[in-house]
Amino acid sequence: MEIKILGIGCPRCKEVEKRTINSLAALGVAADVQKVKDIQEIVKDGVYSTPGLMINGKVKSSGRIPPEEEIKAWIIEESKT
Repeated sequence: MEIKILGIGCPRCKEVEKRTINSLAALGVAADVQKVKDIQEIVKDGVYSTPGLMINGKVKSSGRIPPEEEIKAWIIEESKT
């Protein structure tokens, strides 16, 4: 599973990263978690408002901090594909 945290490193982006790592740990799922800080790369991925969260190439969240339960649901969903 590939997960991207998209953002320039602001506190909101760091919170999305923390919640994502906590969610992965709680579920016992291994993933390649990447932080993308380059604005051009972020826009190429289709995220125009940070923080953004992508799982397996799909934008799951943009411009908000999703709760851990929502992140867990996305991880479970993407684990099945």
